[in-house]
Amino acid sequence: MDATWYVRVIRVRTEDNRWRRPVSSPDPQVRAARNLADPQPENKSQKKSRNEQSQDEPQGPADRTTENAENAENRATGTAAESAETKAEAEAVRSRSRSRGPVVAITGAATGVGELLAARLAASEEIKQVVAIDERRGEVSEATWHILDVRDPAIAEKLRGADVVVHLALDLDLETDPAARTAYNVRGTQTVLTAAAAVGVHRVVLCTSAMVYGALPDNDIPLAEDAELRATAEATGVGDLLEIERLGRRAPRAHPGLHVTVVRPTVLVGGTDTALTRYFESPRLLVVAGSHPTWQFCHVDDLVTALEYAALEKIDGEFAVGCDGWLEQEEVEEISGVRRMELPSAVALGAAARLHRIGLTPSPAGDLAYTMHPWVVSVSRLHDAGWRPSWTNEEVLAALLEEVEGRHTLAGRRLGRKDATAAGAAGATVALLGTAALVRRARKARRRI
Repeated sequence: MDATWYVRVIRVRTEDNRWRRPVSSPDPQVRAARNLADPQPENKSQKKSRNEQSQDEPQGPADRTTENAENAENRATGTAAESAETKAEAEAVRSRSRSRGPVVAITGAATGVGELLAARLAASEEIKQVVAIDERRGEVSEATWHILDVRDPAIAEKLRGADVVVHLALDLDLETDPAARTAYNVRGTQTVLTAAAAVGVHRVVLCTSAMVYGALPDNDIPLAEDAELRATAEATGVGDLLEIERLGRRAPRAHPGLHVTVVRPTVLVGGTDTALTRYFESPRLLVVAGSHPTWQFCHVDDLVTALEYAALEKIDGEFAVGCDGWLEQEEVEEISGVRRMELPSAVALGAAARLHRIGLTPSPAGDLAYTMHPWVVSVSRLHDAGWRPSWTNEEVLAALLEEVEGRHTLAGRRLGRKDATAAGAAGATVALLGTAALVRRARKARRRI
């Protein structure tokens, strides 16, 4: 015969102190580990000679000590063999799992949720490779980095070879010019979807917000995930998110073979700065008379694990992510220890609109609706897929209050230290009067121009 193959099998001591011969593994790494740890077996003549010698010679204390030492050595050798075998098998499983896993590209991977997701997927045994795309290089060294703007058509070549793209390069900054923000968000999403389809990516994951359902007094509590999207473009960034979802629904029709998953987090907390997180920076919690606000939070840690589910295609379609249940306004006030300031609807909405129009606050009046009416959502689709949140609403609210401690906001506008001290000393009523004075001064200045 041309070649002879030998498979050596180690002996393993079982719990009843007997030796057994396990089945040889077909994996060469496992066989190598076993061969290194396998003690040299005795042939029949050696075993017979040893038995005869043990029968002829009486055992003294020294002999028993030697025998005990040999037994301990044998046990240690068996344990080492088992340990080496276990490590080799685990490494082989990890290697095979990674070779079968998807290549996932992440846009916006240098900061925020994108950075957290890139780090998590890079450490996952279920992911073959992470391709990170942003306008600057991030800290996740295990990823393959490409530095470019997501609106650049050259992104297509960077996505070649990816199985899944998670698109997180969005600008929802309150201080960004609205026209520039929309141009970036919509054009970027359109470019990513088109480029992904062109190079054979079979799934794109988009992240929007549960705000697309709209905050309305007649909303069900909770809303079903397939409920009609009734939001308008009046709140910060919501118009962009609605357009992104429209592009996501249209893409599979324009590009057969491309699948789109949409993830909608509730009030996102954890290194975020939104009109809804700034609500908790105010000296008093503004409550519009006659409204019944409800609060459902989502910690970024839970959003990241939900995005991982989507990237691994454990769930698809459109789904919400957030804590189980919700908090009533009274519960929020009790947990936070911050008292409310109640205003008539016409006064609150009118003041918000005027302040935004003259540029004193970054938040349009539409943001106020999300603090007035319910928009909590069921997260049953993720539950059905086996996902569970690791945070509760109470825990996320506590984390948010700790995060915003020391910040002071009035009507969505961040106050300097001097203004904040004055507002805290004078109370919410005086603070509102101060804001009204700002409005009057702004009007006078405009008239002089």
